[in-house]
Amino acid sequence: MATDLTYKALVRAVQTKEKTLARNAESVKRAADNIKEHADDTASDADALGARSVDRDSISECQELSKIIRGVSDAAIQYAAKTDDTAKAAKTAGDQARTTHGGFQEAFDRSTVTGLENVSRDWLEQE
Repeated sequence: MATDLTYKALVRAVQTKEKTLARNAESVKRAADNIKEHADDTASDADALGARSVDRDSISECQELSKIIRGVSDAAIQYAAKTDDTAKAAKTAGDQARTTHGGFQEAFDRSTVTGLENVSRDWLEQE
């Protein structure tokens, strides 16, 4: 039974995933930074309210909101770090696969034997 899974197709798929993970990691990092800016802005607003003699309850609520947003920001930053780690691990796995198996593809491409793609996987394992 022939399949469309070839070394070249697998390499392309892995490279696509590597790029997608790296892009996603960067997007999460930007979102985390944006949330942190909102937390900082909210804290500044709380300070400004305090300077204008606004009631203590309103200032306290604004400060509490700032703490909550900062907590979300911290969690998003941690998540961004994990997505970056995942992207790096995917790149490392892809590099290892290319290093380990690239020689097989090169040998296959150089071979003058026809019909190699139809050779039984069982036969190759026995050899």
